[in-house]
Amino acid sequence: MSNRVVCITGGANGIGKSIVEQFAFQGDYVHFFDKDTEGGTELQKQLNKIGYRTEFHDIDVASFEEVKKGFQEIRNRHSTLDILVNNAGISTFISFWEMTPEDWGKILSTNLSSVFFCSREAAELMKGKGGSIINMASTRAQMSEPDTEAYSASKGGIASLTHSLAITLGEYRIRVNSISPGWIETGDYSALREVDHTQHPSQRVGKPEDIARFCRFLADPHNDFITGENISVDGGMTRKMIYEH
Repeated sequence: MSNRVVCITGGANGIGKSIVEQFAFQGDYVHFFDKDTEGGTELQKQLNKIGYRTEFHDIDVASFEEVKKGFQEIRNRHSTLDILVNNAGISTFISFWEMTPEDWGKILSTNLSSVFFCSREAAELMKGKGGSIINMASTRAQMSEPDTEAYSASKGGIASLTHSLAITLGEYRIRVNSISPGWIETGDYSALREVDHTQHPSQRVGKPEDIARFCRFLADPHNDFITGENISVDGGMTRKMIYEH
């Protein structure tokens, strides 16, 4: 049992669910935030039934007041925090010509503002002994498809916020890094085509556990010389030159 206290945002489904499981499996006490009440409650029930220690919080990270509430609950329970994974986000792609100010604001609030506010609340709990903050950016911070402006802007902002936080929080021995996943299939992996896999230099599409394992690596105190970095975990796709013939 490692007995670390961990907080993961967006932990009820997909990559976030896998991250919750990875940290729980190694003996950490895992708090996780999500708006999916049913999914979060069920995940907590499943994991705790087999002996792991998790606690679901029905929190919308786009709301500063709800974020404060969630971290106060962690403070009341433990008075400390070792690891924060800012994973929550919405992958909403809207036409450049049709996006409203409300659309733009919702995506930026959920994906980017939440990282700032959750990191600040977490840092207050980490100040005394240090800790690790891991942010979920995206390879779309460096490359794009059409109509991904708000999403790409939010993920680019996360990559920049990461190195800024690393410098600000370094004196408290809080290290801050971000991960930029590539294609991570959270649905039916068996339904993928051969070309989906072979276009990757790694020869396969990613799985949620690929990201979860890397979160564990960055959170390991033995790796405390890594901070301020944005690291792509994408099967090599952002290093591949692509020409249309």
